[in-house]
Amino acid sequence: MRMDYIVVEALENLGRERGIPVENILEALANALVSAYKRSPGAAEEARVTIARDDDGLEIIIYAQELDAEGNVVREWEDTPGDFGRIAASTAKQVMSHLLRQTKRDLVFAQYEGQKGDLVTGTVQQHDHRATIIDLGGLGGAEAIMPGSERIPFERLERGARVKALIVEVNREAKGAQVVVSRSDRDLVRRLLEIEVPELMDGTVQVKSIARDAGHRTKIAVFSSDPNVDPKGACVGAQGRRVRNVVNELRGEKVDVVQWHEDPALFIIESLGPAKVRDVRVNREERMATVIVSEHQLSLAIGRDGQNARLAARLTGYKIDIQSDASRTKPAAPPPVPGPPPEAVAPAPAPAAPPAAEEPSLAVPEAPPEAVAPAPAPVAPPAAEEPSVAVPEVPEVSPEVASPEVSPPAPASAAAGATSGPGRRRSMRPRLRRPQAMTAPSTPFPGRPESRRGRMRRKRRFPSGQHQNP
Repeated sequence: MRMDYIVVEALENLGRERGIPVENILEALANALVSAYKRSPGAAEEARVTIARDDDGLEIIIYAQELDAEGNVVREWEDTPGDFGRIAASTAKQVMSHLLRQTKRDLVFAQYEGQKGDLVTGTVQQHDHRATIIDLGGLGGAEAIMPGSERIPFERLERGARVKALIVEVNREAKGAQVVVSRSDRDLVRRLLEIEVPELMDGTVQVKSIARDAGHRTKIAVFSSDPNVDPKGACVGAQGRRVRNVVNELRGEKVDVVQWHEDPALFIIESLGPAKVRDVRVNREERMATVIVSEHQLSLAIGRDGQNARLAARLTGYKIDIQSDASRTKPAAPPPVPGPPPEAVAPAPAPAAPPAAEEPSLAVPEAPPEAVAPAPAPVAPPAAEEPSVAVPEVPEVSPEVASPEVSPPAPASAAAGATSGPGRRRSMRPRLRRPQAMTAPSTPFPGRPESRRGRMRRKRRFPSGQHQNP
């Protein structure tokens, strides 16, 4: 069986699109032809296919094989069919597609298996609250997945955006190689700095430790093996350009570059920046440190929600206790004055009960002897008498009282004036008097129809007898 150069060009284009070498495609084609041959009528139990490539195209030869009981080839002959049937062709297509997918998975796994911890750049294909799919491109069109736990908090990635991520895991699964990337890992800051700072690549400047609160702040400690190179200046760059590029890639996350010191006290002072430290006491055995700062620097040293102190503790590896100097300068309480021994102290007398309050008594002056009269003799009780009913006397009524004169009513003017007399409270509300004769006013705007609200207001204001339509 012979195939012309058009088929060869189609296989080469397929290899370039899928990122698969042409040799692997020809191997998959040979396996597909063997499966198709076994499905054709009158085929042998076993067969092998040879594909020879030349300038004119492909030369395909199928050899049928006869095996013994032990599986050894006893006889082999050429049995290339002139044409495959529909079922055999469909089988060949399915086998070849499966082999191409498997080859792609193997290539992707082999490519990213040894790149754990490397920085990759990809395009966002899909983004939701569960995971983000990133197209890495390259050989085989690999895709990476970024779980929600590996993303920067509150970061929104738009579809089609170019992002950088760190490879944290490469797994082989049934559907192919799974590449897991992260943007919240602390080593991502290290890889981004290596791109911007050439001194990190050649080893002049080294990164000693990194403490990161993803999405908020990062502290990185650097050290220079060359005394003529400033590690902080090399990482920050002229006018902060180098570190600014890292901040822009991290979507505005703050990056603090501090200098590493072998002395823990100096290293702790550097890590607590921008706060100014007055004194540090380090306990190397227990890995603890007590830091003294001024009163107005205490909140700056602790940071918002303790962020600055927490990152400094992670960076240095020491448990840091921050105190204010105001608590240190308070005067100590005077020691107690020693008293006499307990046996020499006499028991305190019980407190005397307060005297009972005496009720006030009224002193009655005594009469002089000569003014005192003798006591009268006892009087015998009167004899019991029958009860009598007393009839009250009716007083006589004089003619003036019996028929009082009724005075005529006071005039209205007098009654009105009585309200302003003494003992009366004057009303502060002005009196509104309605005119005796009121006529319906004309419309406020002549020539314009009156509104319904104005007509109802006028009806309420004027009585029915006085209301006139304009």
